[in-house]
Amino acid sequence: MNLHKMLLERQAQGRPVTVGVVGAGKFGTMFLAQARTTTGMHVVAVADLNVARARSQLKMASWPEAQYDASSLDDALKTGKTYLSDETEAMIAHPAIEVIVEATGDPKTGIRLATKAIENGKHIVMVNVEADALAGPLLARRARDAGVVYSLAWGDQPALVCEHVDWARACGFKIVAAGKGTRYHPTYHQSTPDTVWDILNRYMRIRDEDRGSINPKMFNSFVDGTKSGIEMTAICNATGLHAQSEGLSFPPATRFELAEICKPRSAGGVLEASGVTEVTSSVYRDGSDVPHNLVMGTYVVFEAAEDNDYSRRCFVEYSMLPDKSGRYAALYRPIHMIGLELGISVASAALRKEATGAPVCFNSDVVATAKRKLKAGEILDGEGGFCVWGKQTPADASLSNGYLPLGIAHNVKLKHDIEEGQRLKWTDVEIDEHDLAVRTRREMEAVFTRPNT
Repeated sequence: MNLHKMLLERQAQGRPVTVGVVGAGKFGTMFLAQARTTTGMHVVAVADLNVARARSQLKMASWPEAQYDASSLDDALKTGKTYLSDETEAMIAHPAIEVIVEATGDPKTGIRLATKAIENGKHIVMVNVEADALAGPLLARRARDAGVVYSLAWGDQPALVCEHVDWARACGFKIVAAGKGTRYHPTYHQSTPDTVWDILNRYMRIRDEDRGSINPKMFNSFVDGTKSGIEMTAICNATGLHAQSEGLSFPPATRFELAEICKPRSAGGVLEASGVTEVTSSVYRDGSDVPHNLVMGTYVVFEAAEDNDYSRRCFVEYSMLPDKSGRYAALYRPIHMIGLELGISVASAALRKEATGAPVCFNSDVVATAKRKLKAGEILDGEGGFCVWGKQTPADASLSNGYLPLGIAHNVKLKHDIEEGQRLKWTDVEIDEHDLAVRTRREMEAVFTRPNT
């Protein structure tokens, strides 16, 4: 609870934490909106393939134009301003920048840029959870070996859930389940960038003039279940929790029912075992809304030791949202503030040399799963697209069955017909073994478990 104090000290010393941001999309822009007013933090540069868009995003985020008119990286460092550029690797290589925020959302790009950051001795805040799900355990190990921090992004749900889990364990509780809420219905798995508007229009007030700035493929990855699989995989690999054998079941639940529903089936809940991730839905299977839902929030369900009746009585006495038996209790956070909170990760990495969550194992994977019947010769279009969605799968099962990681299922050609709902395999697609993401993934499998063949 001292990050603000440490930032003030760095400001007083005339050496604020220096940051380079890659990607001026929604998450990156939200961070920039708050970074401008965070004492002790200096965004030296923002790198984006579209510099004009980056400039427009900063203006939208209430930045004065004079604040981002630096003529170079060195000019930005000298004047305290921000430099906009499309030369990402030059920004990463600059010796005066301490922390890189990778917010592109593309797994292959994320692996490449995280690798560059580590090679250049930079701390890396990995907003790009897609890359983390594909190869995060290896990237985090490389960072530790290089003496830098690889961190999940505070404000995004995986980092917040990691904190919940750490809190519960540090209090002596056993983790039963951890996860988040979302809007889910089984039919959403077939959602595409064309049909996602029908779902979004029910829940979001999107002005006609704003539709052009929305990436429907990105939004669709949240709707079709993919993002939930990715985020729960990041949580499993950072905490040692496990994926359930059939992935997420998305049970409808109010925030007050978490301990009753997210407990093992043997105790009357929906989970196959304790110590797993699960995502609750804000939509009942009949399409009606769940009241008091956790749609934007996070949670952890925990229990005291079997012989600790006293703590269990306290669950009830202090309204800790227990289940009916009083054995299980829950803690939840109703919202996550996305990029507006990201400065916590940046400051923690630079000042404490501590991640706000980072992979430590390979327990969970995200597998490309057919949204419809797919034909040989089709080109897969990856996360949020028309072809596949990402299903959380235990890593052992993914490797044993040769399943295709979602992060590889982009711009690859199918060799075989695939039935709707079928999980794809590496052998179903044409793979470029020289591709950096493929090589990194293969190395991760070899380091953490065994090669996937």
